[in-house]
Amino acid sequence: MARTFAYVRVSTTGQTIENQLHEIGAAGFKVEPHRVITETISGSTAIAGRPGFTRLLDRLEASDVLVVTKLDRLGRDAIDVSNTVKGLGEIGVRVHCLALGGVDLTSSAGTMTMHVLNAVAQFERDLLVERTQSGLTRAKAEGKRLGRPSVLSQAQKAEVRDALGRGESVSALARQFNTSRQTIMRC
Repeated sequence: MARTFAYVRVSTTGQTIENQLHEIGAAGFKVEPHRVITETISGSTAIAGRPGFTRLLDRLEASDVLVVTKLDRLGRDAIDVSNTVKGLGEIGVRVHCLALGGVDLTSSAGTMTMHVLNAVAQFERDLLVERTQSGLTRAKAEGKRLGRPSVLSQAQKAEVRDALGRGESVSALARQFNTSRQTIMRC
């Protein structure tokens, strides 16, 4: 007999799971209270690093159903989410996402939906990288200095080089100029 589990996650303690539970019930899924797994953890945390989800994985069996309200409840990393859904499908667990029309993500249609969403997410990441690179190129062309400002002035750098030439230690110079050894070595 298929059992239905719900995974509800919030990122901070100030948030509530009530809306997610209401959406799951309104969609017609009957989940017994002991089969509702709640967790307060960031979506950027890998699924394997979530104690609640790990306990859920230990309880799931073939023919069980896992319901989430949105794909981002499983996580923000598309590859991690995709691998998790695939792994659940391989053991016979169906994963339903309400925000995607309640589609079973382990079905053919659900797999296609996941691939399309992953492709769109990758496209958006690529566009962001392109825009960032374009902005950096423009800033360099305009003569703007990129990166962190130098801790030492040009005069201080010259002083450090002279001191190193006289045999002073890197550590002593770092203390004298109130900076790191690495900064001194870069001079």
